[in-house]
Amino acid sequence: MVMMALPWLLVLELVLYAGCFISGIIAAASLTVTQGNFAGRCILYGSVHINATGQSLTIESSSSPSLCYFVSAISIFVAIYCFSLILYWVYVSCVDGDAKRERTGHNAMLMVCGIVVFFLLVSGCVLRVGREHLCLHILQTVPSLTSCEEAQNKTWSSPYNGSQFSSGLHRAERSVWVNFFFWILIVAVVAVQRRHDGGFIRGQAWSPDETEPFFHRPARIM
Repeated sequence: MVMMALPWLLVLELVLYAGCFISGIIAAASLTVTQGNFAGRCILYGSVHINATGQSLTIESSSSPSLCYFVSAISIFVAIYCFSLILYWVYVSCVDGDAKRERTGHNAMLMVCGIVVFFLLVSGCVLRVGREHLCLHILQTVPSLTSCEEAQNKTWSSPYNGSQFSSGLHRAERSVWVNFFFWILIVAVVAVQRRHDGGFIRGQAWSPDETEPFFHRPARIM
C-alpha cells in the first residue's frame, strides 16, 4: 500500500491537499457558471435595476470580468498545485519507498503556504464583500424582498439568468473559506513535521555519541 510507505503526518497533509483540490474546483466552477449566466459579466460589487413595469430585474452595473477571472484563477491554480503534490508524493513513495522532505523542503513549503493563504484570504474577502454589496443593492431596489435568495425567484431580463446567482456566489465563497481553513491546517502540519525532523540529519537520527571528542582526556593520576 502506498499510504503505508508514507509518514502519518505526510498522509494527513495529502488528505488536506485532496480537500483543497475539491474545494478549489467547486469554487472556480460555481463562480464561472454564475458569470456565464450573466453573459460573462462579473456581478460582484454590482447593482441591479427593475424595469418600469416592475416585472423583471436587469444588471445596471458590474465589476470588470477580470475580477471574477482573478478569483477563479486562484482557485484553479491551488487545485492544480494540490493535485500535483498528491501525484508527486505518491510517485516518490512508489519509487523510493521512503518519502521524506528535507529541512529546506519544509522551509520552502512554509513559504508557499504563506503565499497561498494570502491569495485565498484575498479571494474570500472579494467574494464576501462583493456578494454582500450586490445583495444589499438588490434589497434596496426591491423592498418587497427580505433576502437575496428570494431574488432568485424573480424574472431577470434576457440574456441574464439569475435563478441561481445567490446560491452560486455563496457556494463559491464557502468553498474558498474551506480551502483557506485547510491550508491553515497544512501550515500547522508542515510546521510539526519541520520540528519533528529537526533532530534528524539526512534521515538519520542524531546520536549523542557523535559529539564525543575524538581523543579522550587521560585520567588524572593521584
